[in-house]
Amino acid sequence: MTETAQATQTKPRGIARYLPIVQWAPKYDRGWLRPDLIAGLTVAALVIPKSLGYAGIANVPIQNGLYAAAAGAILYALFGTSKQIATGPSSALAAVAASAVIAAGVVAGSEESVALVAAITIVTGILFLLLALFRMGWISQFLSKAVITGFLFGAAIEVVIGELPKITGTSIEGSNAWQKLFSWLQSLPETDLATLVLGVISLVLILGLRFAVPKVPGALVLVILGLLASTLFNLGELGIALVGEVPRGLPSLALPSLQFIIDNWTVIGAAALGLLLIGFSQSAGDAREFAARHKYRVDINQESVAQGMANVGSGVVQGIPVSTSLSASSLNDSSGAKTPVASLSTGVIIILTLLLLAPLFSFLPKAVLAAIIIDAVVFGMMNVKEMRRLRSVARADFWIAIAAILGVLGAGVLAGVMIGIVLSIVWLIYVSAAPYMPVLGRKPGTQVFRSIDEYPDSESYPGLLVMGFDAGLFFASADALEDRIRELALQADPPLHTVVIDFEGINFIDSQGSSKIAEIVELANNYDIDMRLTRVKPEVKALLRRDGVIDRLGEDHIYGNVYEAAADQIPDTPPQ
Repeated sequence: MTETAQATQTKPRGIARYLPIVQWAPKYDRGWLRPDLIAGLTVAALVIPKSLGYAGIANVPIQNGLYAAAAGAILYALFGTSKQIATGPSSALAAVAASAVIAAGVVAGSEESVALVAAITIVTGILFLLLALFRMGWISQFLSKAVITGFLFGAAIEVVIGELPKITGTSIEGSNAWQKLFSWLQSLPETDLATLVLGVISLVLILGLRFAVPKVPGALVLVILGLLASTLFNLGELGIALVGEVPRGLPSLALPSLQFIIDNWTVIGAAALGLLLIGFSQSAGDAREFAARHKYRVDINQESVAQGMANVGSGVVQGIPVSTSLSASSLNDSSGAKTPVASLSTGVIIILTLLLLAPLFSFLPKAVLAAIIIDAVVFGMMNVKEMRRLRSVARADFWIAIAAILGVLGAGVLAGVMIGIVLSIVWLIYVSAAPYMPVLGRKPGTQVFRSIDEYPDSESYPGLLVMGFDAGLFFASADALEDRIRELALQADPPLHTVVIDFEGINFIDSQGSSKIAEIVELANNYDIDMRLTRVKPEVKALLRRDGVIDRLGEDHIYGNVYEAAADQIPDTPPQ
């Protein structure tokens, strides 16, 4: 094993446990500097123009997107454990923040909206840190992939509808996507021709670059051309709306007042929870993917710390929520990034942009920015391929995704997050309460038992019921087991005299599940039915023993496999 690999596998100690840069920086190979700097510059070229757009989505001044991009890149490099991850603003997180601004009733782009988004970002960071402290990464499972797919798809549609007026030079009203779309359609007779021409050209250009020359950073090209056109043709004087003043310099450090947070705690809390669930699912998955690709290990708990610090830092500098970006991380990787120095480089370049070039963005036409936003959300959030997969593979998941889309469009992005959480929990409860409980039969001439529904040629025997239970046996699923046994007992002809339950699929049992087994044993005894269990896992058996169920059932009624449990009821013996 090389020295680098050994360092990667060594468990960090002391301050390095919480600040990984302390461990890897002293071992930094100077040969990595050039590829890291190139990767950092390349990612900055992608992140800078998109961060302007994401700030626009979040209803804050565009420079605040750059504040977030710089803070996210630098702080992740200090606290993260992935070598290729790029952290910064994203369209999905910005959409949640925008919905919170609307829900709170504050004016977009105002000091209040900046304070609200900053507060949401800080609270999101704190939740990430708590997640790491209590090792509660499992909370991300409350948003299923189907829900996330639908939520992102719906949020993208919502964002696109919100950007259409900037393409046509009109305005819209409404509290949800349908109302905004109808309002936009009504405003079309007032379309500003110059703005429309610029908007359409911008869309054609950025989409053309995406499909014709995908390696070219279309957003950066569009920003440069937009600024040149604005300067050369005085687009502002033609009535085309411009972004407006963008100050040069670094942001000041500020914290939202406690009273402001208290006054808006419902909106802040709901948005932060949604951002946590979305952000964690992105960051953990992306970190594992790049670690597996390059054969090193990441600490998912420390990744939560890194995302937490990045968001707290972004909020303190009045930025917007940040998370890992798969597109930026992939670009970072393909550009040759070797270590988090690439992310540090990106952050430094963004800071230099704020110090030297920020005022130039004042002349950027809003129609150009809208084209950048539309391109980003359509190709970053609308996963048509995944929707098709869900439709063909799991119709239930597909309709859950559709419900999430409709929830976002009808109630807004923020409410859509909550609807998504509810949908995920309801689906989890439904699946838990209706576990797979197949009747098992013997494969002819063998000791193998399998589902009779899947293998109709399997043998069953009069008076003998062999069944499986493929789920945890707990409060949500316990009654289903009793109901299934009663159903099968009523259908049995002749009446049952032996019941064998295969516990192989039961890896968890709670007190209610144990109590239910005791009731079933008692019920079986009342009807002179011999109850037997097989392949009971040690932890499940231990709980049943503590609850006295093993004593009621009898130790001799627990078997190592299904065939042993049913052998005395089978007329023939298979060859050895």
